[in-house]
Amino acid sequence: MIWPFNKFRKQIARIEVNGAIAGATRKRVLEALKTVEEKRFPALLLRIDSPGGTVGDSQEIYSALKRLREKVKIVASFGNISASGGVYIGMGAEHIVANPGTITGSIGVILRGNNLERLLEKVGVSFKVIKSGPYKDILAFDRELTEPEKDILQQLIDTSYQQFVQTVAEARNLAVDTVKSFADGRIFTGQQALELGVVDRLGTEEDARRWAAELVGLDPEKTQCYTLEERKPLLSRILGESQVTSSLSAGIEWMDFEMSASGLPLWMYRP
Repeated sequence: MIWPFNKFRKQIARIEVNGAIAGATRKRVLEALKTVEEKRFPALLLRIDSPGGTVGDSQEIYSALKRLREKVKIVASFGNISASGGVYIGMGAEHIVANPGTITGSIGVILRGNNLERLLEKVGVSFKVIKSGPYKDILAFDRELTEPEKDILQQLIDTSYQQFVQTVAEARNLAVDTVKSFADGRIFTGQQALELGVVDRLGTEEDARRWAAELVGLDPEKTQCYTLEERKPLLSRILGESQVTSSLSAGIEWMDFEMSASGLPLWMYRP
C-alpha cells in the first residue's frame, strides 16, 4: 500500500561511497539501495569518493543501481577522486556530475602478486608444494611466474577489461573504440571527463542535488537530502571520533583491503 503522505516522497536519498570498494562497501551500499526502494524515494544522490576496488563488488553495486534506476532517478556526484571501480559504479547512474578538478578515469584492470623468492633463499626458507594441477599455486609468493601462467592471467585481465569498456560504452552511449582510446589506465580531470563524454556536467555535490530535485519535480531550494549511512557503534556515537582515531581506522581498513584483495584483479587507481 502506498501512503499518500509518505514524507520520503518529498526528499532525495543520499548514499556515500568512500574509500576502497570491497565486500563491506558492497554490503552497506546494497542495503542502502534496498531502503531507497522500500521507502519510495523519488531520487537518489550518489556521492562517490573512491579510487575503486575489487571487480566483483563494483559489478554488484553497478547492477543494483541499474535495476533501481528503473524506479528512481539517480544522479552521481564525483568528489575528490572517482577512479576505476568508482567510475564503474558511477555508470549505474543516469546522470553524472564532476568537479572540474576531480581525479577520475583509470579505466583498466590491475593484478599484483609478490615474489619473495630471493628473500626466502637468504633466510633459508623454502616450501614444498603438492598440487592437483600445474596452475593451482599461480601467483605463489615464493617463485617467479611461468610464461603459461602469465598468459592465463593476462587473459583474465583482458576479459575483465572488456567488461569495463563495454559497460562505459553502453552507459555513456559511446562507441567501444572511442572508450578504448582513453581507457588505457590514464587518469584525467573532471573537465577532461566532460570533454570525453564520461560525465554530463561540471559542478559540486550541491549542483547534483539540485539537478536530482529538478528531475523529479521537486523544489531544489527546499528539497532536503536523507543520508543513508552505516550506523556507528554506540561508543563512537557517544565519544565522537578524533582525527587520530579516524586516521588510524582508515589505515587499518586500507591494510585489511590490501590483504583481502591480494591476488585479485582490481578496478583500482594506485598512484
